[in-house]
Amino acid sequence: MKIPKVEFARTTIDVGIVVSNVEKAARFYKNALGFIEVPGFDVSEEMGTDSGLTDHQAFNVRILVLGEEESATKIKIMEFPKAPGKKVDNQFIHSSLGLSYLTVFVSDTTAAVERAKKAGATLVKEPYQLGEGNSYLTLVRDPDGNIIELVGPKK
Repeated sequence: MKIPKVEFARTTIDVGIVVSNVEKAARFYKNALGFIEVPGFDVSEEMGTDSGLTDHQAFNVRILVLGEEESATKIKIMEFPKAPGKKVDNQFIHSSLGLSYLTVFVSDTTAAVERAKKAGATLVKEPYQLGEGNSYLTLVRDPDGNIIELVGPKK
């Protein structure tokens, strides 16, 4: 299947995640999943309000990336202590509407699971073989209970 040419500046996306505790979330993404933290940025109350992002809430965005190349996926985490968000039902991917999970492609499922366990991440399911090849799916939860899929071979 030929993919039509599109006019995007990048073919990867950044994902913003509002978390209940930004320090716990940063530790999870760095220690359990292996993301690298890079400099983030602040959004003023004025910009948050004028842009329609918040209702008069200033916030800080911490950025975690999957690699050092320019096109690496970025996770942007932020917390709003004065206006905490409501937790959604994320027991299963069909429990709530909207984004349900993140997929992180790993080069070694065994090493990724060991790192996640060592960091205290909650494993939903041990590696599950996908088809007849050497590709496995492992589900872990972030500190707010969101599902993260780790997909890759066992070495």
